[in-house]
Amino acid sequence: MNAVPPHSGPGVLTLQAQGLRFAYPGQAPVFSDLSLQVRPGEIVALLGGSGCGKSTLLRGLSGLAAPQAGEVRFLGAPLTRPHPRAALIFQHASLLPWRDTRSNVAFGLDFKRQPRLDAGVRQRRVADALEAVGLADRARSYPAQLSGGQAQRVALARALVRQPALLFADEPFAALDAITRAQMQRLLIALVHRWQAAVLLVTHDIDEAIVVADRILLMGCEADGPARIVQEWPVAIERPREGRARAAAELHFEILTALQSLHA
Repeated sequence: MNAVPPHSGPGVLTLQAQGLRFAYPGQAPVFSDLSLQVRPGEIVALLGGSGCGKSTLLRGLSGLAAPQAGEVRFLGAPLTRPHPRAALIFQHASLLPWRDTRSNVAFGLDFKRQPRLDAGVRQRRVADALEAVGLADRARSYPAQLSGGQAQRVALARALVRQPALLFADEPFAALDAITRAQMQRLLIALVHRWQAAVLLVTHDIDEAIVVADRILLMGCEADGPARIVQEWPVAIERPREGRARAAAELHFEILTALQSLHA
């Protein structure tokens, strides 16, 4: 597979948000004065209770919804609309049932503002993405012929084909069984290192955050005010983390205690 070039120069953050505020019309702010950053090649997990605004924040950070205050910078430049080097993955694969696997992946190159590629480059990109997620032999299969885990791999390949600097992932493995979910978590870690991408992962699963992330952010609100980032944990547990039960359990308890204190 062709190497993916670095996405930014030395010292340039992949994503930086400062002082963000967002409110739906006629409603109290969902979040206010919220700041975070994602470094190149880093997996950041965003935890928080249901309804605290994690998915809304992801929309604001990705350029799908404009915050009323604050600034989002992507690869050192202001971001005001979706960027071709930032890709989103959702809980459901949302594949087009009339397209085979190869065509569903190629569809990621047809999104608005994507640079036009000649046929040879396009074919290589698709082949590389399918090989990366282990589905080169299912290129001609249709969504109805795929398992849930395979469909989510296609969705991941559809994002990777764009050679993104950043993946926004909104609970992408929540609908999968435990074994498939663990496989997808390991695949995500491997692909981040291989493709030199960063990830901002929204999840409700503390254990998933501990297994996958380099850093964990807790989003929540105090006294019914707008949400913000209330706590942060670097995850210094050596990989692979599945065999580090004691260290993982200690961090899990610390995060769970902080999460429960927000809802006390």
